[in-house]
Amino acid sequence: MHGRVKVKSTAQQEEEKRKEREKKLKIYVAARDACFSKRKEGVWDDGALQITQQLLSSNPDFGTLWNYRREILMHLETVKDEDEVQKIYEAELSFLESCLKVNPKSYGSWHHRGWVSTRLPRPDWAKELGLCDRCLSLDDRNFHCWDYRRMVVKKSGVPVDRELAFTDRLIGSNFSNYSSWHYRSTLLPLLHPESPEPLPSPRRPPPRSSPPASPQNHSHRVCEAQLLKEYELVQNAFFTDPNDQSAWFYYRWLLGRAEREEMISCVLVSREEETVTVAFSRPVDAQPGGLMLLLDGQPQTVEWRSVPPRFKHSPVWICDLPPGTISDVTNEHNLTVHWMERHAHRDCALYTGRTESWCRDSATDQELFRSELSVEKTSVLQSELQSCKQLQELEPLNKWCLLTIILLMRALDPLGYEKETLAHFQTLREVDLMRSAYYSDLCSKFMIENTVLKMEYAEVRVFSISDKKLTTLCHLDQLLLVTHMNLSSNQLQRLPPQFSMLQCLEVLEAENNLIEDLEGVFHLPRLEEVLLKNNKISTLADLRPLASCPKLKRLDLRGNPVSGLEEVEAALTELLPSVVDLLL
Repeated sequence: MHGRVKVKSTAQQEEEKRKEREKKLKIYVAARDACFSKRKEGVWDDGALQITQQLLSSNPDFGTLWNYRREILMHLETVKDEDEVQKIYEAELSFLESCLKVNPKSYGSWHHRGWVSTRLPRPDWAKELGLCDRCLSLDDRNFHCWDYRRMVVKKSGVPVDRELAFTDRLIGSNFSNYSSWHYRSTLLPLLHPESPEPLPSPRRPPPRSSPPASPQNHSHRVCEAQLLKEYELVQNAFFTDPNDQSAWFYYRWLLGRAEREEMISCVLVSREEETVTVAFSRPVDAQPGGLMLLLDGQPQTVEWRSVPPRFKHSPVWICDLPPGTISDVTNEHNLTVHWMERHAHRDCALYTGRTESWCRDSATDQELFRSELSVEKTSVLQSELQSCKQLQELEPLNKWCLLTIILLMRALDPLGYEKETLAHFQTLREVDLMRSAYYSDLCSKFMIENTVLKMEYAEVRVFSISDKKLTTLCHLDQLLLVTHMNLSSNQLQRLPPQFSMLQCLEVLEAENNLIEDLEGVFHLPRLEEVLLKNNKISTLADLRPLASCPKLKRLDLRGNPVSGLEEVEAALTELLPSVVDLLL
């Protein structure tokens, strides 16, 4: 037995570790309490700086200590000359490097470093960029470091092209670098912006009431020539590793349209309701004083309300005109709506003998669902589509490839590729079951967009999208003028609050769905007929929104649980006195 090292038991080791931890904790707590006492007493000296350094060296995520340390440093600025302050802050930067070695993603350390760098009398930005390079070489997804780098770049005036070249290097060494792709997407609009005043399309003149072009309107766009180059770069990435999502996300950004131009997209005037309805290209807050209405050149005192009423920001707003203002059909009126926030306006004429009038830009005019493509871009996107199809042959179950094929088809010709798009969505739901509901909602969105385009091309006010497996409704602000809607034989569970934007709707067919909630069928002034056969409406409370529709005459509830309730007919007669044709 002599000469052998005695091996400690596990229990002995754990006990020794526990005692060691307790000893360190007592020292740490004592130092912390001493630090708090000094701060309470207003002590801002080198001793306090040393205590906070000891504590933060072992725990760099103690926010209160960083705050105290900043108080000390600001005090030292007032009692030291510039050279001494420079040395103090340089020492602080060295200390921070040691903290980052303990935790490279410490919120407190990176925030404090940014604070110190901006207070240095003579900052060395090149050194800070070098630190960022070293940190990103160890972890290229350290978003704290990326944020700090952007601050350093802004303060030091690093040229945008140099930063773009930096992303080239990182992406070249590792395609799976989401942070670099994202940073690239923020740099491209700065280095290669689209012209702020593009020439109007010869086939489509600009909308009459659109605000003038400005850098703010177009700063997020990238010129076409650079976009075409980016397609090649990202294609190399996803062909190298088809299952890495970083490049696919960037590719989706490249295919995406720029943000919609902020404008008044439609003005609707009704003699019968004596209302003015205004639709915008985005949700807005029109209260108070956001909109001004002129009738025959005279300002009107009106109150605007959002649709639906509980939304503070909505793309649709309505006001009631004083009784008798426009009710006489023998009179002609000119209305102008001014959007004060954007200095935009829209005119609408209500002619003699007309009960209503509107002035609007269609979804095609607004390039809402698809942008007009140049010959060159069309050719490039067609080539991209063929490349993705080739990749799909090699990787038939790759969800990113399938989704990108769908997006390319929609960018090129959403109606022409509709059948293929539906087939690809079905494959996506099968290969990625976890996200099947997302794909169903996205497919519903695209089918609704296609139906809007078809409706506009046919110049009708009937929106029919039955038997398409819809799971959700969207773009309802684009259906303001629709009078007849057919949603039958889908998989809808509710009619959302935004459904109340359909202010011209007269007939709603929604048979053979899964509808439980009619919240959106609220205050539709022209609604006369609602067909809800074979849904899941179970209580009278679910039907209460219909009571706000004054012209409702026909209601079909056959095949709903509510139709089997006792004395339901009498209750519905009381709830909906205007209904004369009730089917249970």
